[in-house]
Amino acid sequence: MSNEATLHNQDLAHHGHVEHGHGNGHDGHDHHHETFISKYVFSMDHKMIAKQFLITGIIWAIIGAFFSVLFRLQLGYPDATFPWLESILGHWAEGGRITAEAYYALVTMHGTILVFFVLTAGLSGTFSNLLIPLQVGARDMASPFMNMLSYWFFFLASVVMMSSLFVQTGPASGGWTSYPPLSALGDASIGSKIGMDLWLVSMAIFVVSSLLGSLNYISTILNMRTKGMSMTKMPLTIWAFFFTAVLGVLSFPVLLSGFVLLLFDRHGGTSFYLSELFVQGKVLPNEGGSAILYQHLFWFLGHPEVYIIILPAMGMVSEILAVSSRKPIFGYLAMVGSIFAITLLAFLVWAHHMFVTGLNPFLGAFFVLLTLLIAVPSAIKVFNWITTIWRGNIRFTPASLFSIGFVSTFISGGLTGIWLGNSAIDIHLHDTYFVIAHFHIVMGVSAFFGMFAGIYHWFPKMYGRFMNQTLGFIHFWITLVGAYLIFWPMHYEGMAGMPRRYFDYSNWASFNMFGGLNQFISFVVIIVFATQLLFVFNFFYSIFKGRKLTTPNPWDATTLEWTTPINPGHGNWPGEIPEVHRWAYDYSKDGKDFIPQTVPVSPDESQH
Repeated sequence: MSNEATLHNQDLAHHGHVEHGHGNGHDGHDHHHETFISKYVFSMDHKMIAKQFLITGIIWAIIGAFFSVLFRLQLGYPDATFPWLESILGHWAEGGRITAEAYYALVTMHGTILVFFVLTAGLSGTFSNLLIPLQVGARDMASPFMNMLSYWFFFLASVVMMSSLFVQTGPASGGWTSYPPLSALGDASIGSKIGMDLWLVSMAIFVVSSLLGSLNYISTILNMRTKGMSMTKMPLTIWAFFFTAVLGVLSFPVLLSGFVLLLFDRHGGTSFYLSELFVQGKVLPNEGGSAILYQHLFWFLGHPEVYIIILPAMGMVSEILAVSSRKPIFGYLAMVGSIFAITLLAFLVWAHHMFVTGLNPFLGAFFVLLTLLIAVPSAIKVFNWITTIWRGNIRFTPASLFSIGFVSTFISGGLTGIWLGNSAIDIHLHDTYFVIAHFHIVMGVSAFFGMFAGIYHWFPKMYGRFMNQTLGFIHFWITLVGAYLIFWPMHYEGMAGMPRRYFDYSNWASFNMFGGLNQFISFVVIIVFATQLLFVFNFFYSIFKGRKLTTPNPWDATTLEWTTPINPGHGNWPGEIPEVHRWAYDYSKDGKDFIPQTVPVSPDESQH
């Protein structure tokens, strides 16, 4: 890596990012700090862009979670009326009861918002931006301008998606996957009209944002590491962000093509997904299309998307558990290898979402095998996390608790994936509450736990203050217990055959026995949602009033981001970028609690 310093200097000369003194002049590069607009709005500083992604993601998370509270009220109390609902939803909740169309719109927007706008953009966009330059030793991203564009495309996608909530016919209501023919025919339902178009346009813009970000992350990691930072000295966070970006670059374009073809079917008279259809007694002229084609295009992104969401959380949990346990991460190369294996296998399992589409059983057998195979690298990671904290001197902070909680939900949610990965069992369980329980625990709750862990851990780096620990502990325990109380019972509903996406089960003799359980789940949802509002209060209050940081390295961590000043300027290090001499996990070594990456290796040092 001897040419890295030259690369940095060339890049910084080009972008004007070098900061030679902290707080006493910026060598003629003041323009980053001149106006509110250039510093906080159209910022090209990766740290500010990370905050923009995070705060936008938090706003979306509140909206998406609130939607789930609304539709859980319907599921838990199908015969009750809530007059206040009419004042929020208008004619969508006439007489205080959510209409069937509004229910499906809420479910669709809940899934879309949380999967894409919160757990993809909010999670990866925040921490890839914040940590990649800081942990590899770069002044900024490879292209700060492209980085800024990535956020503003995300913001534009957010505006378009938000606007769909206010059109007269309402937002898209074909589920977060938007399968045709329901999504391809404007007359199929009220939620298939302009709301569906806005959904598709918003998602297309979102894909552009994701691609701009991912290409930037890959370029920065490959080309802008500081002197001495070989690939095997990178923290596991950076490996996770790198493979997440690779997944995004290779899979998001396929989703975009699927959406473009769907727009053609809606407005161009084409028949990519439509064939031999009758709508309200009228024969449609479309012939030769296949709705299953859309499912292939969607799930070719849709399954890598699961790992685009979970890999950054895995990387951050690996880092936080090592720091909190005061032990080196167990099996560093095995961890890197398992991330690589997950990335590879993620592209080979998409049809396990399609076992009931008439998929050839012989072909299905291959997808069963590959799906069960992906459990192996996941199990390696779980084993290594448990071994890392085993007999460690654990410091219990909100970040370390959420990381341990992540391991718990990843195990319990992942194990049910073995059931669903077997096509013979999946034929019974497909589209039941078992599926909802599985992916909410393993993808939703686990990813949020990783995100919360990252926020609590790197908040001091972002804002120079700590979040309130007591509120953090309350947030953790209620969220952990609440998440299991909400989703674990759904497995039993699913095994009884209770299908998902139904508006009212009360008149269904087979499933009205779950009425009391559904009420209980809805009650817990409200409590957990209120607890997330407590976290939001803690977050925004701590930005301005939290306990101030007095040392640049509050967690006694080894990685480079803690070698910057408490409030780093644009350029991160006031002077030379530090040189790296060792890997990122020298904890409890040779009588020392930790040895930073910048400390040269002494000749008599023991091997890790």
